[in-house]
Amino acid sequence: MLIVEKSINSLNEKVGYFTSFLVIPLVVVVAYEVVMRYLFNAPTVWAFEATTFIYGVHYMLGIAYTHKHDGHVAIDVFEARLPQKARTVLRVIVNLILFMPTVGLLSAWSVIYAATSWQNWERASTSWAPPLYPFKTVMAIGFILLFLQGVAKLIADIRALRS
Repeated sequence: MLIVEKSINSLNEKVGYFTSFLVIPLVVVVAYEVVMRYLFNAPTVWAFEATTFIYGVHYMLGIAYTHKHDGHVAIDVFEARLPQKARTVLRVIVNLILFMPTVGLLSAWSVIYAATSWQNWERASTSWAPPLYPFKTVMAIGFILLFLQGVAKLIADIRALRS
């Protein structure tokens, strides 16, 4: 089980690292749009959607990395008062009852959502009309990576309880 945990952690670490570089094209597109709009009075048709898509990919591929590093917002008022073993037991219970079913369903339905988009060769209903299926696929991948990271955390917590 340790190899599964390490493999998932390594995968999400690498995906998170490479995803961080999406900030560069995001800044370039936003800067280009600002220059075109305010200096040349010639706004682009595609820049707003492009920034939305780039940020969406950045967000979806970064959620598992953020979960790995405990970066998501959490209210741990009760957990902070518990001893370490009780905290770990609580994390296991919450992971099994809330996280796994919720993120598992999000993963499954986002795969269906992406597959339907691919079947229809779905495009945005704007004048630029970019294809949407690659972005819906990234959304599914993001949820699957988040689910896998939940599995890695569950394995780590169970291992901590055994030792």
